[in-house]
Order: sequence, then structure tokens, then C-alpha cells
Amino acid sequence: MNDTIVAVSTALGVGAIAVIRLSGIDSVKVVNKIFSGRNLEEVETHTINYGHIVDNENVIDEVLVSIMHAPKTATRENVVEINCHGGIATTNKILELALLNGARLAEPGEFTKRAFLNGRINLIEAEAVMDLVNSKTEDARKFSINHATGKFSDIIRSFRQKLLELLANIEVNIDYPEYEDIEVVTIFDIKNQVKSMRESLENIVRESENGRLIKNGIKVALVGRPNVGKSSLLNRLLEEDKAIVTDIAGTTRDTVEGSIMLDGMLVNLVDTAGIRETNDVVEKFGVEKSIKEMENADLVILVLNNNEELNDDDKILIDKVKSHKYIIVINKDDLDKNINLDEVDSENIIYTNTNSYKGIESLKNKIVTIFKLDEIKEKDYNYFANVRQISLAKDALATLSDVENGIECGVPVDMIGIDIKKIWNILGDILGESYEEELIDQLFSQFCLGK
Repeated sequence: MNDTIVAVSTALGVGAIAVIRLSGIDSVKVVNKIFSGRNLEEVETHTINYGHIVDNENVIDEVLVSIMHAPKTATRENVVEINCHGGIATTNKILELALLNGARLAEPGEFTKRAFLNGRINLIEAEAVMDLVNSKTEDARKFSINHATGKFSDIIRSFRQKLLELLANIEVNIDYPEYEDIEVVTIFDIKNQVKSMRESLENIVRESENGRLIKNGIKVALVGRPNVGKSSLLNRLLEEDKAIVTDIAGTTRDTVEGSIMLDGMLVNLVDTAGIRETNDVVEKFGVEKSIKEMENADLVILVLNNNEELNDDDKILIDKVKSHKYIIVINKDDLDKNINLDEVDSENIIYTNTNSYKGIESLKNKIVTIFKLDEIKEKDYNYFANVRQISLAKDALATLSDVENGIECGVPVDMIGIDIKKIWNILGDILGESYEEELIDQLFSQFCLGK
């Protein structure tokens, strides 16, 4: 943290502008060595300065250099940003000069990591920065910016503050029972406050499934026997010929993927190999992968053939999909109907004909209905954003339940206080008030270089 880091913060390639960013105590000094123009060590903070980057007498590029002194910067360190012309040769040469003059190459996510370690942002906000960079939809952007600006962090902080006040009152009541002017905290008061917090936290955890869908999109697996029209259905949904379609059963040996937007939500479609008993080694791998994709999907679309009777493979798949959110697509409805669907819930059935676009809109509307996408869009985006946050929240919920059970069983108030402090610490872990160094290194290593 005492050294100065540098990285190209824009995507490498041909472009109008590229940005090389430095952060650290010697940022201004390093850039001043390679800058021809005003003395950057004498200019005011938060100014943009025109000049050239030079290598001895050789002019490398015409640039604008932004000077920002600590602590009012992204990392709370001295930060310099060099705005140069885009292009691999130019940006790499400026980066090279910065490295030769005292900076070191930043690790992935190190700028954001420094912002966290220097206390400018908490861990929820840091994780949201990465989510914001990776956002693929407008809802994902709104979700991420809600977290990045600290709105969701304020909710967790309010929980912690209530716990702290409760804990303080408990300890004062225990240590100074003779004082009459302090608020007496009864077991009834503790029980009501803990119950209210548990219900609020439970609701956030429950709604966090929506947050996952907003961030990552809905994963939909298209499954079925060979040659029922899964690949054709994928092509119709994507409105392009993404998957190879033939009359030969088993044409699809591996997954084929594509994405569409439904009501502003990303839907990731996975066309899988036909599932059947087979002795073909390659096809068998494809079948195993299809089953795995089905198990990991948010929604399974089982495709059946309208003009064939259900066989044993179909019946097994029908039983399997019932443990998931599912839609059954009866394809080839332009052919004679020979399928018997007495054992299938009619509300989950959509009829299609992939020779045309018949049934495709109905299928899309069904997906919207199943996931209540119109309702998700009306939410305030105050959900947990990832597995780490949800796991810690569940630990907090379990301890809140322990407190309620302890009160019912007559556990002494000082013991109750120990559990309340544990909950306060767990919520602090969500914010990054306490952390393990290995966790932080792993988390920020997932960021892109220069962020």
C-alpha cells in the first residue's frame, strides 16, 4: 500500500481515448518525470493539464493529465489519470514509461481494493463495482448502482446500529442496576426487537433470488429426446440459426448457448444433447452434460414430439422436470396428434411449430409469468448480491432464531447478549468491517485489470 500502482483502465485496442491510471504516494512524481508541460507537482489538485508524454527527447503522445491529491480520490491516495489517444502501441508505451519511472503494474482489482482498505467503500460497495462493470441489462445496472452508492449498505448498518443499542442497554442494565434514569430493557423488549429484525432479514434473503436473476439472468435448459426439435426451438427463440438442425437423431452432441431479453431480463438459453440410452461414447458424454445442465437450470423446457406417443425416456424426463420450474413444449403441432398428456399439468404446456413462429410468443410470455418479471422490475433492488452475502445473512438469521429460542427457554440475559454481539459481528462481515486477508485477495482478483 506504500507503493504506486499503474494500469491501463480502458480496454486495449483501437479507440479515440485510452486512460492510464496511477494511484499511490508517488503518482504525481512518476508522471511528472515523463510529462512535458506544466510542473505537475505544483499544479492544484483536481485539475486537468495539457501537455505531452515524452521519452527523453521523443514525443510519445499529446495528452491530458488529471491530477487528484488524497484524500478526495477514488482510492483516498494520490491519483493521476493520463488521457491519451487510443491504440495498443501508444498506451503500452506510456504504461512502460510509468513502470520504468517508479510505478509497478497493478494487480486485477487493486484500485478498488485500495479504496476498500482505505475505508472509502465497504465490501458490499466494492463487490457492486465489479457487478456494475459486468452488467448486461438495465435492471442489472440499477441493481448494481443501488449497492455501489451505499443504499443497501445503509440497511445493514441500521440493523447493526439497532443491535448495538440493544447490546449497550443490556450491558448497562447488568452492570448498573441501581441507576433509575436508564432505560430498563426487559426480555419482552429484546424478543420483540429480535423478532422484527429476523422477519426483515428473512424477507431480504427471500427476495435475494430476484437479485441473482437480475445480475446473472435466467438460465433455461432445453431438454428432450433426440430429434424432437430442441435446436429448432432455440433458433426460433434467438431468431437466428445458432444450432445445427438436421433430421438425423443425435445431431447435437454438446450444448449450444444463446441469450435473449424478456421484459428487460437476460434469458440464457442452453440447447442440450438429446437424452436417451446410448452406447455411443461421445453421445453418452453429451447426455450426461444435458442432465447436469438440467439440474443447474432456473427453468427447464422439456420438448416433446406431438405426433409420437410418449416412450419410457419421455416419461422419465417428465418426472425429472417436476422437481424444477418447468414448461413442457409440444412441438410439431402441425402434424397428427399421437401424444397422450393425461398426466401432465395443462397449465405448463405450450404448443409450438418450429416450421413457423407459432407458439414462440406464448412461450416467452409463459417465462415472464413464471418468474414474475413484471413484479421484479417494481422492486427497490435491496437484495443480497452474491453467495457470500447470502451465506452470512443466513448465519445471522440462525443466530437470531437462537436468541428467540433462548428467550423462550429462559436463558439469562447476559448469555443473550453474547449471541446479539455475534449477530452484530456477522453483519459486519457482510460490510467488510472485519475480514480475512485471503478472502479479500480472492474477491478482488476477480476484477478486471485497471479497476
